Amino acid sequence: GDHHGGLWLSLWFTSNHDGLVHLQDGRISEEMPAGKLGGGPVTGIVVDPDGGVWAGLVSGGLRYFRHGEIRNVPLSPDPARNPKVMSLTRDREGTLWAATGEGLSRITEGHVATLTTANGLPCDTVHWIIEDDASSYWLYTRCGLLRAARREIESWASDPKRIVQFARFDSADGVRLVPLLEGFGPPVTRSSDGRIWFLNSNRLSVIDPSRMAINDVPPPVSIEQITANRVKYAARAGLRLPPLVRELSIDYTALSLVVPEKVDFKYRLEGQDPDWREGVNDRQVQYSNLAPGTYRFRVIAANNSGVWNEKGATLDFSIAPAYWQTPWFRALCVATLLGALWLLYWLRVRQLAHRFDLRLEARVQERTRIARELHDTLLQSFNAVLLRFRTAQKILSRNPDEARQVLESAIGEARAALTEGRQAVQGLRTSLVETNELRQAIEALTQDLAGAAAEDRRVEVRLSTHGTPQALRPLVRDDIYRIAGEALRNAFRHAGASRIEVHLTYDAERFELRVRDDGKGLDPQFLSGTGLAGHFGLAGMRERAEQIGGKLTVSSTPESGTEIAFRLPGARAYESAARDRASWLRRLFRES
Repeated sequence: GDHHGGLWLSLWFTSNHDGLVHLQDGRISEEMPAGKLGGGPVTGIVVDPDGGVWAGLVSGGLRYFRHGEIRNVPLSPDPARNPKVMSLTRDREGTLWAATGEGLSRITEGHVATLTTANGLPCDTVHWIIEDDASSYWLYTRCGLLRAARREIESWASDPKRIVQFARFDSADGVRLVPLLEGFGPPVTRSSDGRIWFLNSNRLSVIDPSRMAINDVPPPVSIEQITANRVKYAARAGLRLPPLVRELSIDYTALSLVVPEKVDFKYRLEGQDPDWREGVNDRQVQYSNLAPGTYRFRVIAANNSGVWNEKGATLDFSIAPAYWQTPWFRALCVATLLGALWLLYWLRVRQLAHRFDLRLEARVQERTRIARELHDTLLQSFNAVLLRFRTAQKILSRNPDEARQVLESAIGEARAALTEGRQAVQGLRTSLVETNELRQAIEALTQDLAGAAAEDRRVEVRLSTHGTPQALRPLVRDDIYRIAGEALRNAFRHAGASRIEVHLTYDAERFELRVRDDGKGLDPQFLSGTGLAGHFGLAGMRERAEQIGGKLTVSSTPESGTEIAFRLPGARAYESAARDRASWLRRLFRES
């Protein structure tokens, strides 16, 4: 009924006038067809003082109809969802309530707020809501009949995140639990004596709120024990559990002698649970794989009338960390990581510095090599040319033809010296020994040196070979030839020797070169360090020996001659050893 004596009716499945109609003085004054309403029977009609009307639909949603215009009022923030409206009612304050399949919606001035399980509602399907004369709201839900004090609902309206406390009546109280209450409304009404009449499945039930006994004694709550990894511990404050707790259960209880089976619990493990959790009369809660740390377990309980013991019971306990879960271990890992990063940085700096040093050393070695090559090639060759010129000078007066031959020979040697010096300066790495037979190269060198010194004195040269000659590695052969050449030149030009012996030893384990003369010997200053300043022969020999991994020994006694010995391991000297090593590596990688 409206405020002017008219009636609003929901007509469905009729031949005419399906939808919402307004009846005044026996005639239909307004009509809204079912197609415009959105389909589905109307489950609730609530009129406004301004002449409009609210209609809830089974198909979903809420409509407002006034003066021929209809407006859709969404009950969910998601436009794709439109919950089914079970019933529609208005309380004494004029607030509109819509009981839906997804909670209880409160509509005030176009603003919609929905009470759901997140706010303490035991289940989301609400069939109806009604207000009694004792400042309480009654809700019929899929999980039972609920009662909430008006102050609880008003507190939730002010704070949508608040948890509402309900008293629940279920089959133990004679209330049947139905998943969906179907049929036309209204399913509930309040009579003039304050009693509430409602449909309970296929029965008519009545509640007299004024005669219901209220148990206002909050039940005392206690925590009985805690079990960690199947080991039981007494519930004492400050309990410290061992590390690596995989399974943990806490037993709790509450004392209520009126209806013990209707005691409700809520619990929360601070440090693990973000909010309160419902405990449906289990009196035990279980957790798994809790991290080490300090925890506080809180549990509260409500009696059969929904009176809660807000203080409840509290248990503080901690779980010890394993050694790899301790702060010092994490700090050690961080320190190790930082140390590793610092070490990598240090190694990188060292690597860059080493590369820089190598470049500097390479430049120094290159300069040393050029100086050594110039000494061993250009300077020695020009020295030989100079000796030729002196020989030609001595014999020019008595034998001009022979002097001319010596001069031609000197010119040829000078031309060869220029070519050889140019190759040394350009850093050519081609072998300076045209043949792989070291003995022949040394023998040719001794003949040249002996020919240049023939006019001064006669020098006897004996060249011997021990073992089977083997092919030397080209670069090694060149350096050995240079060492032998420097030793022979020193013996011919500076030692004043009359006899020179050259021994070549080819052994599987080593290669050895010995140059011995019977000259005047070396000044002791030559044997210390790298020799005299400005003289690079001995220094160059030692550098060459060190460069190819050999050992050079110089022994000399004044007036008793000089012996220069050079030894090199066979693995470094012979070309066959290099081939064997390469083939061995190839077999190793092929087999792996």
